[in-house]
Amino acid sequence: MSDVKVIRLLKLLSLLQTGRPNVEMLSSACNVHRRTVFRDLDMLRRSGFVIHFDQEQGRYSIVNNVVLPETQFTVEEAIAVITLCFETGDEIHVPFLQAARSAAIKLQGMLPERIAEQVGRQGSTMQILPEPVNPLREYRTIFDTIAAAQQNRLAVRISYKSPIEPEFRTLLHPYQLIFCRRSWYVIARSTLHREVRTFHIGRITQLETTDIEYQVPYGFTLRKYFRNAWCIIPEPGPDQEVTIRFSPLVGQNVSEVYWHRTQRTVRNPDGTVDFHVTVSGLHEISWWILGYGKEAEALGPPALRDIIRRHVAELAKKYT
Repeated sequence: MSDVKVIRLLKLLSLLQTGRPNVEMLSSACNVHRRTVFRDLDMLRRSGFVIHFDQEQGRYSIVNNVVLPETQFTVEEAIAVITLCFETGDEIHVPFLQAARSAAIKLQGMLPERIAEQVGRQGSTMQILPEPVNPLREYRTIFDTIAAAQQNRLAVRISYKSPIEPEFRTLLHPYQLIFCRRSWYVIARSTLHREVRTFHIGRITQLETTDIEYQVPYGFTLRKYFRNAWCIIPEPGPDQEVTIRFSPLVGQNVSEVYWHRTQRTVRNPDGTVDFHVTVSGLHEISWWILGYGKEAEALGPPALRDIIRRHVAELAKKYT
């Protein structure tokens, strides 16, 4: 959202709180067309403000009292919170977090006018550009149902279409919803598999809440479940030490990023970089390595080299 629009919304809130303006007054005060005023009022309503319209007098007023006690936010804190809320609170960045955008508007309405204008100006100079995400537009009901079941500790019965096995039905005990790798996942115990697994929200084809209660095991944490998975899918068996050699072209970039909590990098005299990491499973990290093409070589373990060798062989067939 531009700083001009942010400042205009704050001015609308101020006018609605201090008086009972009509649309002409709002249009004139904000120096915009009547249609823009209507759109802004609609946006405020969708953000949780109760705006009343007196049809007889043609005037607007705000019903809920949004003037809260003075905040102790510094300008830097307000900019950080509002920027994060605006940047993540839409379908393009993180699906189902529209409430974050509404929270940002309300926070702006709580700030003194001078601070709010400064936040609007400075906030427009920052932007977060995450990786492309799966919008999951048609899965909002599934997401909300799982979230509600998790809060009430009720199991859900699902049909799941996995890319690597036939569609199946199972009873889930949802432990945690997480946003990772461009999409939402639910970490849940599956009665069919008799273990905790990672399920992609977008692959659930049917879902119903049951009256079966469950408890999250004492001591369960995502850290314990993921172990040292490269991302979100731990594999059975012991952890393995992986070493990848990156060419000078990409080595510095790789070493500058915090990829994994166990990583360690070593710069070699020839400019290459050796990347060492301990992982619970090799398949997730193999896709990451393949993404670097010829600029990366898995030095070990042998099982990882075999996985990549098979991928490369199949890839070569497509280009022969």
